[in-house]
Amino acid sequence: MLVIKSPSNDPYFNIASEEYILDNFQEDVFLLYINNPSIIVGKYQNTLAQLNVDYINENQIKVVRRLTGGGAVFHDLGNINFAFICHKKNDDEPGFERYTVPIIKYLNLLGVNAELKGRNDLVIDDKKFSGNARLSTNDKVLQHGTLLFSAKINDLSMALKADPLKFKDKAVQSIRSRVTNISEHLASPLSCQDFENGLIEFITSSYQQAKLYIFNQYDTDAINTLAAEKYSSWNWNFGTSPEYNFDKSIKTKGGILEIRLNVQNGIIKEIKLNGDFFTRLPVERLINAFKGCRHHTAAVKEVIRSFKVEDYLINISGDDLLKAFF
Repeated sequence: MLVIKSPSNDPYFNIASEEYILDNFQEDVFLLYINNPSIIVGKYQNTLAQLNVDYINENQIKVVRRLTGGGAVFHDLGNINFAFICHKKNDDEPGFERYTVPIIKYLNLLGVNAELKGRNDLVIDDKKFSGNARLSTNDKVLQHGTLLFSAKINDLSMALKADPLKFKDKAVQSIRSRVTNISEHLASPLSCQDFENGLIEFITSSYQQAKLYIFNQYDTDAINTLAAEKYSSWNWNFGTSPEYNFDKSIKTKGGILEIRLNVQNGIIKEIKLNGDFFTRLPVERLINAFKGCRHHTAAVKEVIRSFKVEDYLINISGDDLLKAFF
């Protein structure tokens, strides 16, 4: 087994590295990485429905879709992420136990009473510190999980505080759980870096012929290319969301403004504007300009900037209209 510690805190790079290893490495791999603040959404989720968009934009938090299913998770510099990317074993089962047991054993050595609970969560005193997800190919398994060590729990809560009333779809929804940081349960204080290094040593000593591996220049260039072409792209992170209907109402100086959207592959296909507002110019021209637009802040803002909104909606600004879209 190769044991790899990512040299990067960029979530695009690190999520891309999992796919790169899955497709290109013949050896089994244990990968560790820490991301800058980011939201990692499951492959089958409606991305926008998992986010507090205003908080994400204000704090410049990156959003990345991963290869595996399950719910959205928040990453920051106090959150260590691990991945086992291994060939299937003869006795391999679809559950999560095989690749969570090493993590539990390491924590037990540190005096932490961790356990696997339910389908895919690791908990301490019934509080979740690790969510796990899994992808199975013909001959390999990718199983990865979070390890909340000293994460900013309030940031986690705010970033994932989406309004469930805005969206109507059949996408996989995230399940919110009570969470905790590992650092709060250690018998002796330990830094995040020391915890990570200790986990690397434990995994290296637990698997026969395990050895450290550092990405070479070819690896790094290939991962950066995959990150640029796929994992940092709007098409992958937002455009592959399932079809959904979006409905939001806001109060403005010009009255109540309600937006109703039908969105397919991240593109606005239908839009309706309702409310008790007054209009000056025919509002249909303004409404129709959004058809074919991405349901994304930058794209919607660009359309709004091409109009003087108050010429159409009396006492309703472009900023008001933008707020109604998210």
